[in-house]
Amino acid sequence: MNPLFAGLMNEAAHLTRNGRLAEATEAIQRALRGGADSQAASTTTPMPSTAPMADADVIEAEAREIGREQAAQPPSPSPTPTPSSNSAEQWTKDTFTHQGRTIDYRLFVPACDAGQPATPRPLVVMLHGCTQDAADFATGTGMNDHARQQGAIVLYPEQAQRSHGQKCWNWFKTQHQQRGRGEPALLAALTQHIVAQQQADAARVYVAGLSAGGAMADVLGHCYPDIYAAVGVHSGLAHGAASDMMSALTAMRTGASPAHAHAGTQSATAPPTIVFHGDADTTVHVNNGLAVLAGATPGPAIEGSSAAGRRFTRTLYPASAGHAAAEHWRLHGAGHAWSGGDAKGSYTQPDGIDASAEMLRFFLAHRLNAVAK
Repeated sequence: MNPLFAGLMNEAAHLTRNGRLAEATEAIQRALRGGADSQAASTTTPMPSTAPMADADVIEAEAREIGREQAAQPPSPSPTPTPSSNSAEQWTKDTFTHQGRTIDYRLFVPACDAGQPATPRPLVVMLHGCTQDAADFATGTGMNDHARQQGAIVLYPEQAQRSHGQKCWNWFKTQHQQRGRGEPALLAALTQHIVAQQQADAARVYVAGLSAGGAMADVLGHCYPDIYAAVGVHSGLAHGAASDMMSALTAMRTGASPAHAHAGTQSATAPPTIVFHGDADTTVHVNNGLAVLAGATPGPAIEGSSAAGRRFTRTLYPASAGHAAAEHWRLHGAGHAWSGGDAKGSYTQPDGIDASAEMLRFFLAHRLNAVAK
């Protein structure tokens, strides 16, 4: 069964149990329409569900083990901060608590040249999609390999199943779309904790994500423009694209309305943003990628293809009033999966252009003009 269809039917059952029959009927109708469409347009690429569901209604998803990198022993509950001058490469797992919320995370710290003076290094925050975890996402995106070459630290927060049954970030709920509240506050605090712990460069902190993680990355970029210097959104949605379950389903199916994109944003200027979206995505409509850049003026478009022959159109958006420089990559024939990813991880399109390499290239060209003290 298509996971989006299953999520819709699950939500309909929850609405029925709560006496909200009209909404349940509408959800069922959407499920039937969406299920038929998705079956007709299915591809060999597995599709994760970004469809929100009530936390009490959990669909059991098929799980599989993936090859994981050798992890260091988890640090103690109160670890001693490890500065980035440590010469050995690290791949660790830990937890962080802020305002009563606890989150697990993985951290990649590349090796430094022994005997060389330590310099602050950039930090990339990577937010996984639904049903994924931090280790799977690191494997699928291959971001650690690129970060190793560039000397960047990579942080992989991991959504708890207690917070969402399918481990989706709650990008579609208003309490998780605002500065100082919910998941954005937790993720921003974790980011700052790692910056301080690793003595990272606070002017070069970036956030990227896939699907629900891409939507949350855009939330963070707009709510915390004083922390994140640039944003990467892969197969995701714009901040403010939805305010509840029903509006989230509508945005996912047809694309967010430009009038709703970035509603309630805390940033007067849209952050530098790079977007990737497959035009054969049947889980999150391709128009959502354009909605992320709503209001920006497109510039030159470049046609190209990956080494494996997967075509793309890269559109450059020059900086303008209210908008920083941006890029939009339309991935032709690609589904709901990380472009250029490793098949050892879930939800990847290995034959596509390398989104991780392009994101890191885009990120490192941007830095905050001033860092808040």
